[in-house]
Amino acid sequence: MPGIPDFVMDGPWWWLFVALVCIVFFRTQATYWIARWARAGADAVADRAEAQHSKRARIARRFSGPAMVKAQAFTERWGWIAIPLSFLTVGIQSLVNGGAGYARMHWGRYTLAMIPGCLMWATAYLVVGYSAFKAFTMSPWALGVSALLVAAVIVVLVVRRRRAREDVAPERQAPAASSPVEGA
Repeated sequence: MPGIPDFVMDGPWWWLFVALVCIVFFRTQATYWIARWARAGADAVADRAEAQHSKRARIARRFSGPAMVKAQAFTERWGWIAIPLSFLTVGIQSLVNGGAGYARMHWGRYTLAMIPGCLMWATAYLVVGYSAFKAFTMSPWALGVSALLVAAVIVVLVVRRRRAREDVAPERQAPAASSPVEGA
């Protein structure tokens, strides 16, 4: 796997599991602390007009969009459940963890809530990712069949999109005006 040292890939499976847990733990803690830092920056520059163009103010504005407000409200209400479950989603994990930092959730409680999520995330990536990697490296047929399946899905999607455009296109065109010479 790209980015994973060879000694981890050549060792027992649990080495990869430990590496994945460490990766997600540090990434998630970084998300929490960056969001907390951004909140401190937002609070510090809120009253000072001259600091509105500082780097902290720009980061704070980035963390204050509608998606972050939803994630923050969700975290405040469902924190103990939301944080571990967010690790099983795509796209909301960083928002929930950033929301916890932005909402200044107590670090100890946050860390205790995220550890089961880290374990679930590492397990999912190990089972799916490592199995796929091993299947592709052990069998060139698996890689070839997968590439053909991806190509077939792309072709089907392109054909469907073109047909949908063709079906819509005649409806958009104005009807042809009848010629006075038609009846003659």
